[in-house]
Amino acid sequence: MTGDIRGGIMKTQKPKIAIIGCGNVGSTFAFALSANGLAREIVLIDQNRDKAKGESMDLNHGASFIKPVEISYSGYEGCKDADIVVITAGAKQKPGQTRIELVKQNVEIFKNIIPSIIKYTKDSILLVVSNPVDVLTYITLKISGFPKSRVIGSGTVLDTSRLRFLIGKHCDVDPRNVHAYIIGEHGDTELAVWSHANIAGMVLKEYCPLCNSKCNYHNELDGIFNQVKGAAYEIINTKGATSYAIALALVRIVEAIIRSENSILPVSVLIEGYYGIEEVCLSIPSVVNKNGIRNFLKLKLSDIEQKQLMDSAKALKNIIRSVNI
Repeated sequence: MTGDIRGGIMKTQKPKIAIIGCGNVGSTFAFALSANGLAREIVLIDQNRDKAKGESMDLNHGASFIKPVEISYSGYEGCKDADIVVITAGAKQKPGQTRIELVKQNVEIFKNIIPSIIKYTKDSILLVVSNPVDVLTYITLKISGFPKSRVIGSGTVLDTSRLRFLIGKHCDVDPRNVHAYIIGEHGDTELAVWSHANIAGMVLKEYCPLCNSKCNYHNELDGIFNQVKGAAYEIINTKGATSYAIALALVRIVEAIIRSENSILPVSVLIEGYYGIEEVCLSIPSVVNKNGIRNFLKLKLSDIEQKQLMDSAKALKNIIRSVNI
């Protein structure tokens, strides 16, 4: 089962990526993107123009080590002709602060950012990274007026990678052979889809009992999920911010768009007609290509997972109602 989301098209064979915000996430993403060789033009935009200038200079000085890419800094006019605008700007999450506590502050910031972007581009795909990402993806969709296929949140792509890493580590298998998803809010109400989680086609409830460790897999999986939920908080408390893994997650999303891969990624999208959920952005496995989101997949969830997803959607909708769009 799928839910259709269509519209938009990649304009060029020489992709241009504009990055709004040159903090930890934006600058690390710019580095990862330039090293990957996906883009031929990267534009850095920050309210601190000197910061954007310094980052572009630093990145350009490695030009002899990477594939050709033009890296510059600009005001919002740099969004013109961009295939993808990646928005990482916003108030920084502080130690002990939840993503949801950021919402009102960052909504006000986005009320300035989004109109500034769409003044120069009407055709770009907007990729929202700033937290709380699901709420800000919804806000971006409403302020921009863009088709729902072209407004994407980074969602639980990183959370899902954390889950696969931890399952792979526990089961002693390559994380790339672990197929499992975190869905719902990117935050406190997210959930693991254990009913579909599998290794080599074997769901975990069948695979785990065959493992030589003879562990209590129910307890182990609960522990793994708790580690996933707490990972960002732990990293923020220890090093101040997350940067490397989210940068790689963003490269993966951008790659799926630029190469029109029809890859399935758990990005945050507008959900309509799924277990009664309407008019909210949250993460669900979705087909990503040059048009943005082709469609999201309507997974058959267990009764518990259905309730958890509906509770996650309800929590997000309550937050959206509390802000002045």
